[in-house]
Amino acid sequence: MSTPGPATAGLTKKVGAGVLGGLLLIAGVALLVLPGPGLLLVLAGLLVLANAFPAAQRFVEPVEERAMKAAEQSVSTRLRLTFSVLTGVGLIAVGVVWWLVPTLPLGGWPTGSGLILSGIILLALLVVSYRRVQGRGGSSVS
Repeated sequence: MSTPGPATAGLTKKVGAGVLGGLLLIAGVALLVLPGPGLLLVLAGLLVLANAFPAAQRFVEPVEERAMKAAEQSVSTRLRLTFSVLTGVGLIAVGVVWWLVPTLPLGGWPTGSGLILSGIILLALLVVSYRRVQGRGGSSVS
């Protein structure tokens, strides 16, 4: 039995990164219009792709800046912060209902768990964004 050479291992790594990065990118683009962290998944996909394909690196910085700006805007005022928290809690609540009532359109655990996960990710990102804004001395939440 022969072991794969360095060229084969490098190719396998590039193909794996391309597939994973592409899937993250596609999921992120879909979540730009659906409930979920679309811009962050686009950024994650680009980071994975840039790791294997240096040409993709040029797209990372603009997307990262936009993602960070959007995250900071979500906690810039008490009203936005409240709305964002209520949205996260609402996603979790709707996800529980969709999980428990399979007779709803697209009801069942796949839809329910996706909504619950989106709500949890949103709340976690709000905490990170809030701490980041507060850590810079930006007491912009008023």
